[in-house]
Amino acid sequence: MNITAIQTFLCVVRTRNLNRAAEVLNITQSAVSARLDTLDQALGARLLNRSRKGASLTKEGFAFLEQAEIITRSWENAKTRISLPHGVKHLFSLACDAGLWTGMGERWIEDIRKSHSETAVEIWTGGYVEAQSWLRSGLCDAALLPEPVHDPMFANRVFSTDRLVQVATRPRRSLHWHADYIYVDYGAGFRTEHARAWPSEETAALSFSTPDWALSHMLAHGGSAYFPEYLVRDLIDEGRLFRVEGSVCFTRRSYLTYRLDREERFAWMSYEVAGFDQTEIR
Repeated sequence: MNITAIQTFLCVVRTRNLNRAAEVLNITQSAVSARLDTLDQALGARLLNRSRKGASLTKEGFAFLEQAEIITRSWENAKTRISLPHGVKHLFSLACDAGLWTGMGERWIEDIRKSHSETAVEIWTGGYVEAQSWLRSGLCDAALLPEPVHDPMFANRVFSTDRLVQVATRPRRSLHWHADYIYVDYGAGFRTEHARAWPSEETAALSFSTPDWALSHMLAHGGSAYFPEYLVRDLIDEGRLFRVEGSVCFTRRSYLTYRLDREERFAWMSYEVAGFDQTEIR
């Protein structure tokens, strides 16, 4: 199967238009159509409904989409592995939840780079569903996520146990509800604990799924929210943030899931990193 045809298919899906895809790929529209025809013929099904107004996925095209992404990612990964820099023997691929990168994932990766100069590293941003797919296909070696991914091919361990503390941009005590409260979603477990601790019919006017963005907004515009203690410790010491007196604290766990067939190559995946509370689980 022609990898160029698959890449063209994905470009059309992203742009939803053959003309725009042609511009992105720097080819003619007829060339785009010819590549799509080649792919349709190879698969024995029409993947896209094409018209002057645009292009949309057929049922068969939707079914093929995930595999097309895996194929192109595998191709790019293979090219990268073949052309590793001089002195580098391996490429370690990590999928990381966006909310676990700052202060946690980045620190671990820096420790790895210092200790294992023979290993190049690539980091992909993705949630549970994407990481599960990438791990199963072998595109990723490991994933840092708010919950473990269970599969006979994988090992899981608690990577870190963090305290979530409520802080505000001005000193105040805990209240049943505060208008400037910003809700940061740390996953299903947190949602349950938060609802139990703060039983209220009120809904936060502003919510984030990533603590970095919530913190940046709060520092610029004011408010209060729950953050990992390690993320706000320096800001508290500097007097830019204040602990909300009397507010309950929560616990958040993050998990490292890794492929068992990569354990020998990257033995350090199971090593404890200084400063992190890590526990082996299966």
